[in-house]
Amino acid sequence: MAIDNSELKPFRVFYATYMTKYTKKYENRKVWEEPDPTKILSYIPGTILEFLAKEGDVLKEGQPLLTFEAMKMVNTITMPYNGIVKKFAVNIGDRVPKAATLVEIEYAED
Repeated sequence: MAIDNSELKPFRVFYATYMTKYTKKYENRKVWEEPDPTKILSYIPGTILEFLAKEGDVLKEGQPLLTFEAMKMVNTITMPYNGIVKKFAVNIGDRVPKAATLVEIEYAED
């Protein structure tokens, strides 16, 4: 009995490549994209409460950008690095899903 290799596709795990059949779930998955360090995304669905900075502000790493309510808890989103607030992609009161762009920033010289 001959083995049908026409459906086998490469699957890479670290440095090894295996030939296997893909499931429908795997074929329809959302493909991983490298994160964009100039965009701050929501990590959970929630509501925008308040902006703590303005567009054009030069902020240091750790300074607050906005407050975000999620699961009845208020969270403060802070700058991940020294930078300039380029644009807020949301408005106060907006309900945002997980992985929505909240703020666009750009690197600033120290």
